[in-house]
Amino acid sequence: MNVLTINNIKKSFGDNEVLKDISLAVNKGEVVSIIGPSGGGKSTLLRCATLLETVDDGIISYMGDDVTYIDAKGKLCYKKDLNKFRKVFGLVFQNFNLFPHYSVLKNITDAPIKVLKRDKNEVVSEAMALLKKMGLEGKENLYPCELSGGMQQRVSIVRALAMKPEILFFDEPTSALDPELTGEVLKVIKQLADEKMTMVIVTHEMAFAKAVSDRVIFMDGGVIVEQGKPEDLFENTMNERTKQFLQNYNK
Repeated sequence: MNVLTINNIKKSFGDNEVLKDISLAVNKGEVVSIIGPSGGGKSTLLRCATLLETVDDGIISYMGDDVTYIDAKGKLCYKKDLNKFRKVFGLVFQNFNLFPHYSVLKNITDAPIKVLKRDKNEVVSEAMALLKKMGLEGKENLYPCELSGGMQQRVSIVRALAMKPEILFFDEPTSALDPELTGEVLKVIKQLADEKMTMVIVTHEMAFAKAVSDRVIFMDGGVIVEQGKPEDLFENTMNERTKQFLQNYNK
């Protein structure tokens, strides 16, 4: 089953058409990386998929259940209970977005306890196990300002995982980090890929996208220019726009 299906979505900001008729599906256990130049629509696509932005047209579905629909007057509408869909996915931002006044543990456990109404002891136990797995053992009582950027990003990944999502979205998860810390975070994402976590990753890290993805999507100008297996896209592309982008990247 497709965890996420997007059919013919469009999104404009004023006169600027940022997404032009985008369709894609993500299967359970699949890792999809989205690459392309800045301003090509990658982050907007992610924001629309995670309901942070509303689309102007098209259908978004999670686990076969439509989030958007066309009403009797032909108008695009969103279903009323969006929280049901928000429980399906986790989102890791480029700037971590941790609550500065919460400890690491409270950042992770707050939503599962309050939103999912889960047992506190169980949630804390799982959070501690996840922190250990991510190499953050003993950091649970620290505050975000006491952690390196790489640690903060790993905490935000743990926070997303604590909600037990079906799919994880990453929006440029390493763009705010220096090279040394980038490696820490990419290692964690690679580990999740090995465990068959379903993921969609917007990234500028080409070598990482090539190594970790089942499929790579190249976006430019609000459209999907090309998609395929990493080896096909990075080594054998026939598409001139993709070639030009990768040449510029490899310089």
